[in-house]
Formats: sequence, structure tokens, C-alpha cells
Amino acid sequence: MPKHIASGLKYLAAVKLKDSGESHQAIANELGVDRSTISHYLNGSNLSWNSIDVARTITELSPRDFLKMTEVIFDEPEQSRKIVNICQERNFEVTIKDSCIGCGLCVNACSMRAIKLESLTAHADSIQCCGCQLCEDECPTNSIKILEI
Repeated sequence: MPKHIASGLKYLAAVKLKDSGESHQAIANELGVDRSTISHYLNGSNLSWNSIDVARTITELSPRDFLKMTEVIFDEPEQSRKIVNICQERNFEVTIKDSCIGCGLCVNACSMRAIKLESLTAHADSIQCCGCQLCEDECPTNSIKILEI
């Protein structure tokens, strides 16, 4: 079943990329599949509509649950990050207060690799943030705030 759900998530990602003007080859490269698979996805061939419905439901979960589900479904963290980045519908803004002590717990907690330490201070890339708030939960000084925009 997880492979069928993975295909459903890749289908949803392929449709979003196609809608944004990407070519079949570019979509194939982004999702790590061959071009003919993308053609099948976009033509609705070889896919279980139930798997697409389940995948759509997963994308509608809370950001944390969506991220955690994709991490379980895809063995590769990079693939999970790509699917979350492509399929998420919401945008988030991350702010880090001056009270940050540069401990790095947030960096370790961030599966999306949206936070980096520079000069012993955390810096966040809001574009990469999926809104899961795992970093916020780990911050011992409550210096991280994530807001949906």
C-alpha cells in the first residue's frame, strides 16, 4: 500500500508541476522517475484513484502530520522534502528572536533543512519551511515562531 500512496503523492506533485508550466522531462527529473511514468501519471494510466484520494487526504493533514507521513512513505528524506515542498498549499514565515543561543537543536529537528546556524545564531529559510513546528518545539529559549501567511 505505501508504494501506491507514494505514486499518488507523485501524481499530485506531477500535476502541480505541470500546472506551473514544467515539461514532462523536468517533472520526471524533479520527482526521480522516467518521463514515461510522468506521461502515465498525467494521463491517469496505471494509477489507483483510491491511492490518489488517500494521497490528497495526506496533503490536507496538519503540516507536521503531512511531513511525518511522507517520511514514512518515502525511504529517502530528499524525496519526502520534494513532495512536501511541491504539494503543500500553505506558506509560512519563520522568525527567530535575538534570544536564540545557537544550540542547534532546531537545526537537528528540521527535516526540511530550513534552518541553519551562522555565527552561533539560527537563521531560517521561510520558503523551505513546511510549518511543522518541530523546530519551535525543540527550542529551549522559545526563540522560534512560525506563522502561516
